[in-house]
Amino acid sequence: MNTIPRRVVTGHDSKGVSRVISDGPVPVHRDLPEDGVAFFEVWQTDQTPALLYPEEPSEPTNRDLRVPPGPNGTKIRINEFRPGHINAHGLQSPVHRTESVDYGVVLEGEIVLVLDDSEVTLKAGDIVVQRGTDHAWVNRADTSARVAFILVDGKFTPELTSILPEDVRSRLMLAGPKD
Repeated sequence: MNTIPRRVVTGHDSKGVSRVISDGPVPVHRDLPEDGVAFFEVWQTDQTPALLYPEEPSEPTNRDLRVPPGPNGTKIRINEFRPGHINAHGLQSPVHRTESVDYGVVLEGEIVLVLDDSEVTLKAGDIVVQRGTDHAWVNRADTSARVAFILVDGKFTPELTSILPEDVRSRLMLAGPKD
């Protein structure tokens, strides 16, 4: 599959008139063929509330491919999971946790979300809300799966931190794929 998604970005002209400021393929993407995964970085913000300029001063995705957004930031990306790339642990991604709320919208195919004590198969149209849990992904189907992930920086509450492993923060995924 590996079709680069189209991204349309709106903004304003010097008179405040709404307009399209860019329309084309997602400019930043990374393919990991050995893992059967591709990442398409659609947009990210660095703070909340997000600063809205007439036009962006620079390409917001032209940065590192770290998995979670930065502090107080957001990120939207599309991941493509190709079939036939299951590792010795029966997974396609590493088991990982981020201190964020991640909305996953399955666009095409089906993908399995693997948690500590269970797993769930998600199909096109399904939405998962990840809330700082240890998890992994695997495509066990014969066709590619595409999932749009919208990630919002989060913070573990003291109630959650008290029941998680003591070293939870030192084990968070902070880098990007294969970094």
